[in-house]
Amino acid sequence: MTADRPEPGFHLGMRAASADRERAIDVLRAGFAEGRLTKKEYTERAGAAQAARTYGELAELTMDLPAGPAPGVPPPAGTNETAVKALQWGLLGLAIPPFGALMAVILGHVARGDIRRTGERGAGFAVAAMTVGYGTLAAIGVLILLAVTVWT
Repeated sequence: MTADRPEPGFHLGMRAASADRERAIDVLRAGFAEGRLTKKEYTERAGAAQAARTYGELAELTMDLPAGPAPGVPPPAGTNETAVKALQWGLLGLAIPPFGALMAVILGHVARGDIRRTGERGAGFAVAAMTVGYGTLAAIGVLILLAVTVWT
């Protein structure tokens, strides 16, 4: 697991351990000591943290504090770079049709697989790249078919 990608299969519904609850209470304690929480807020949240059963419940209690969500909760996923490159190739494929369109289709499919596996954003970029790529390839096919049948 890297800092910018969550582990595959990780979700906020996973059950929290006692150590996770203690870390969340430490974050709340720091927030109270810094004056970010009132005594009443700290008491309520610490009680809720003791009773929390999942990472999601712990994250809700700590995510408005600078120490952030309890450890184990991944940061939001970034945009998949392969999807961005696929869309760039798709747009470039309009200028240099066969090669750019082919690259857009291939990279679009690779990006979609990566996005499903890692949970990153960018699925729209990948789909747009594949649409432009397949559309360009289809237009080339129609032009070739016309050249062979009608224009000869």
